[in-house]
Amino acid sequence: MNPYFVGILVPVAVSLLLRKRRKAERKRGVPVEVGGEPGYAVRNYRFEQPVETHWEGVSTLAELFEQSCKEYVNMPLLGTRKLISRETEAAPGGRSFEKLHLGEYEWKCYAECFKSVCSFSSGLIRVGHEKNERVAIFAETRAEWQIALQACFRQNITVVTIYASLGEEALCHSLNETEVTTVVCGQKELKKLIDISGQLDTVKHVVYINEEGISAEVSLAQNCTSWKVESFEEVIRLGSESPVEANMPLPSDVAVIMYTSGSTGLPKGVMMTHRNVLATLSAVMTIVPALGSKDIYLAYLPLAHILELAAEALMAAVGASIGYGSPLTLTDTSNKIKKGTLGDASALKPTLMTAVPAILDRVRDGVRKKVDAKGGIAKQLFDIAYNRRLAAINGSWLGAWGLEKHLWDTLVFGKVRAILGGKIRFVLSGGAPLSGDTQRFINICLGAPIGQGYGLTETCAGGTFSEYDDTSVGRVGAPLPCSFIKLIDWPEGGYLTTDLPMPRGEIVIGGPNVTKGYFKNEAKTNEVYKDDEKGMRWFYSGDIGRFHPDGCLEIIDRKKDIVKLQHGEYVSLGKVEAALIVSPYVENIMIHADPFHNYCVALVVAAHIELESWASQQGIKYSDFSDLCQKQEAVKEVLGSLAKAAKQARLEKFEIPAKIKLIPEPWTPESGLVTAALKLKREVIRKTYENDLAQLYA
Repeated sequence: MNPYFVGILVPVAVSLLLRKRRKAERKRGVPVEVGGEPGYAVRNYRFEQPVETHWEGVSTLAELFEQSCKEYVNMPLLGTRKLISRETEAAPGGRSFEKLHLGEYEWKCYAECFKSVCSFSSGLIRVGHEKNERVAIFAETRAEWQIALQACFRQNITVVTIYASLGEEALCHSLNETEVTTVVCGQKELKKLIDISGQLDTVKHVVYINEEGISAEVSLAQNCTSWKVESFEEVIRLGSESPVEANMPLPSDVAVIMYTSGSTGLPKGVMMTHRNVLATLSAVMTIVPALGSKDIYLAYLPLAHILELAAEALMAAVGASIGYGSPLTLTDTSNKIKKGTLGDASALKPTLMTAVPAILDRVRDGVRKKVDAKGGIAKQLFDIAYNRRLAAINGSWLGAWGLEKHLWDTLVFGKVRAILGGKIRFVLSGGAPLSGDTQRFINICLGAPIGQGYGLTETCAGGTFSEYDDTSVGRVGAPLPCSFIKLIDWPEGGYLTTDLPMPRGEIVIGGPNVTKGYFKNEAKTNEVYKDDEKGMRWFYSGDIGRFHPDGCLEIIDRKKDIVKLQHGEYVSLGKVEAALIVSPYVENIMIHADPFHNYCVALVVAAHIELESWASQQGIKYSDFSDLCQKQEAVKEVLGSLAKAAKQARLEKFEIPAKIKLIPEPWTPESGLVTAALKLKREVIRKTYENDLAQLYA
């Protein structure tokens, strides 16, 4: 070999190997002595005690928002796209779809938003909302949601947050249990409220967000209920004309009662104080680098979810801009976007976004489908570029670095990045753990690191968070500076803190971000919340984790998801589902295990395009997709694909479903079969498909 190249390659190789070694040796979490139940506890390596506030003199969310509005006066804060027109497009099969023609983002600066917040806050009092009464925000994610939230905080009004997709029974339960007197809602939500008006005990005021066509629902509410119905703008006008002095909260006051779209039973209301949420925000400030006024955040997840609520509160705290979108208008090819109209990401060009794994999985699958459909040289080029970058991310000095990386970014990945605006520098993934395949794919194609977080509504989304430079996959990072993470033994499941090579056990989270408990549910609160002798509050998650040597956590199981089969084998439903959902024929999947049998079965929501494409190639005739899903040939093909995925994931034979039922209809939050965060509602799905599951075991 040319001595010149040897002289270059050897130092490069040595430096890369040393860097890889330093990363491997770096401690991101360190063991710590804590009180309470014995276990293996870890803290963030930089903070000996949990942090409570990052901002001097700020102890509530109301103070934090006011401080930001005074500091970033003329900077853009809340952006909403102008609706130019709604159109209905006919589709094959006689169906029709609504398509939106959307314009540019129109912005309100920090000063304007603060004025609206103060006016809406005063307006609530003027329309008759009493002290100590609660306000529910029941609407899709939008600027008015955030303004209403901050307005309530300024009068120390506790906000009840409810998913817009919640069913009637859960909606009634949430509003009646919290004795809500005022509801802020959109058009679809107002219609739902009118339908159950006779079952609502305490609602007196409804504030509707003005939308095209809402006048019919407003007239109906005024004529058919005893509610006082006002528009959002009217409440702001009343407050502007007759200002009311702010009644600022204390850190210990309950800011939000957040109703979780639980996977079992009726939703539970988690009581979050200002101190709780502020602790999580303060911790994330120390993790994500250079958050500031140059950042643009794309908001589209439900604000009734703590991940989105905390993210937007943090963006406002650092002077960033928040542009609102929706999952159905996110990209240029999204379902509700009219052809020729830019999707939200293309119009906004965000630098930051949050996502749940299901959405990132869809982005990955969408890109792969497009690449596979093009085929030829384009597919070969993509595969070469992807594999070269993957080698580099995995630490190989033979992978694509430097100029070669820049070349692939320009030639191949630039088109993928354009899907989300081309400016993304960081993606926060919350909810369930993200698969390693998706994490690598998004990281390479977007050129942005993915920060995986682990937390729950009960811990204000705080728990663990992977650092900016951590490129490992399958883990959820080290403890956030607001939390201690402890593993405790779960002997029944075979998980012990003495396990080698890594301690394992149930994940218990302690710190100022751990919430007060469940509203009017002392029994359940006492079951999963505990205070230790040192005054620290702990939440018992029910999730099973293990700590890596560098102090990072990996989620490996869930207590509720484990079923013991007839011959004593344990099946982890979530683990098997995560392994099998990679099959191209699977849109969604639920594994079901009956303890009186020695095998498990599965309900598989079939992927339309892939299964129909296969059927076309095989020459299989069918009348519609439901008919195709009942064909034995289709069932056999999907079963074979699942077996292949199971083999790659090294599943045991008893973990692989022996029989499956193909489901033609997607599971959506609107159908009530998955949560707003797209997690399975196992009990609901079991009841819905009770007969099908019985037949699979017949």
